[in-house]
Amino acid sequence: MTTQFLQELESIARALVADGELITERLDHWVTTSPDKTFFHYGEDDITYTYREFGRITDAIAGNLVTQGVAKGDRVSVFSTNALVSALVMFAVWKAGAVYAPVNFSFTGRLLTYQINDTAPRVLITDPGLLPAVNAVAKDLQQLPKVVLYVPPQGRHDHVDKPEPIDSRFPTLAWDDLTVDAERPDVSIAFDDPANIVYTSGTTGPAKGVLQPHRWMAGYTYTLRLPMSPADVIYNDLPLYHVGGAIANVVRAAWVGCEVAVWDKFSAKDFWSRIASRKVTTAILLDVMIPWLMKVPESTDDRNNTLNKVHMQPLPFHHHDVAKRFGIDIVTAGFGQTESGVPLGIFIEEMPEGEGTPAELYRGLSRKQIADRVSASGLTLVPGKDVVRKGVMGTPIPFMEVIVLDEQDRPCKVGQPGELAIRPKLPGLILTEYVGKPQATVLAWRNLWFHTGDAAVLQPDGMFDFVDRLGDRIRVRGENLSSFQVEDLLNQHAKVQMAAVLSIPSAEGDEDDIAAFVVPVEGATLTEEDVRTFSSITMPKYMRPRHIRIVSEIPRTPTNKVEKYKLRARLLEEFKAKVMLS
Repeated sequence: MTTQFLQELESIARALVADGELITERLDHWVTTSPDKTFFHYGEDDITYTYREFGRITDAIAGNLVTQGVAKGDRVSVFSTNALVSALVMFAVWKAGAVYAPVNFSFTGRLLTYQINDTAPRVLITDPGLLPAVNAVAKDLQQLPKVVLYVPPQGRHDHVDKPEPIDSRFPTLAWDDLTVDAERPDVSIAFDDPANIVYTSGTTGPAKGVLQPHRWMAGYTYTLRLPMSPADVIYNDLPLYHVGGAIANVVRAAWVGCEVAVWDKFSAKDFWSRIASRKVTTAILLDVMIPWLMKVPESTDDRNNTLNKVHMQPLPFHHHDVAKRFGIDIVTAGFGQTESGVPLGIFIEEMPEGEGTPAELYRGLSRKQIADRVSASGLTLVPGKDVVRKGVMGTPIPFMEVIVLDEQDRPCKVGQPGELAIRPKLPGLILTEYVGKPQATVLAWRNLWFHTGDAAVLQPDGMFDFVDRLGDRIRVRGENLSSFQVEDLLNQHAKVQMAAVLSIPSAEGDEDDIAAFVVPVEGATLTEEDVRTFSSITMPKYMRPRHIRIVSEIPRTPTNKVEKYKLRARLLEEFKAKVMLS
């Protein structure tokens, strides 16, 4: 290695750790320097924790987890709709040196069994609303975790008078025993120690558990933290079983030293009143949310709000119209992934200074301070009117190499679509492995590049643009899933011989609708309503097919591969004919 190369790596490392490298250390920093500042506001029950209070209770939970036998590297799963419970346990798990392994709270039956068996948690924390789903899979679990039931007190939004008892097969621990005062355990954490297992959709098999090291969180939040200061307030309505809610919002707040205002789910009706109630300055808007906000009739009061920075994922074509209507000063975008974090980013100056958020409502860094930080990071700040392509993801962050590769892993030419691939310049910035799936890990890392599974193109201006999802991945209501998952569940129906599931463009936003072509067992009578009823019992709402067709056969190649493009074309032609007749 040359001296120049080593100096460059040292400079990159310094930039990454300038604001600390471990989230546990960052929380401790603010507990010491800003103990009485609000950190976490839980809007569902109007509960507020200062940094000191949040630090104390997570210290106690961490100590009690260790007392109960949770060792460094053990997995702790949270299966709860309550975002406050999830956040408290998440930080406590990290303080105990354990691994945060959240479970999608819409999972039941086969989906829930698979993830618990795959993760093999030492402890599983749930709530009364989801306990029946846990009890129902007890007989199918290979290893029974210790179950902790959080019982919401009287007056809380999710209080249940008489919770179902925990299945007697499970060892148990009371929530009160987990939160009683205890000393924080003396556990040493390194940047490459495992922090999280978050599940991502597989295209040809079951969902894969992505093992993320602690430094992954530093890299993932880097671009989102750049324009922020402790004066900001982050809004969150994303679930804490995904990295968007847990890391991009809650962890980012603890890194920056600001407040995060949290609700359990998105509400188009209440969105702006929530923003006003906490004087929120920044939020993440997924593509499914934006159409709902834009549907509301325009008002002369639309810009009279505190929201001055918004991250849009993915960046819609009409981002500038959204920003102009609501007075949003800065829009950020990029490429975000459970495995590789956020290797690309762009900062968009949507409104001229003074024409966005009203001066009396503006909080946070000045426009010049943001511009200086973006410039120092090597990223790009561009005028909103100049970003006229859909799916712009920006340029690489300082810690990542990014490339577009063809099917033989050769670099694509500028303007030529291919697969987006990532290579970190420092260790610990992307996934350690797919849990229990070494072949999938090696395949993704072939030829020393991490293959994202997404198609992109490098444009002449040096920006990377998102093109499409490769394989059979589908995006619905902010959730990524695979056709395999839906097919696997449909195939459990006694009258289904085979199912082929695919995506078609949704009528709203940039997401997908799910279509299923189902072949009945020979001699069986199967209706569309039968499939819908079975789907409602076995699948989360976002996973259920919107379009169902009962067919006698499904087209295949000579090598027996389903020709989904033919099914998609057949369905789109059917829709086109209906429009022409109407």
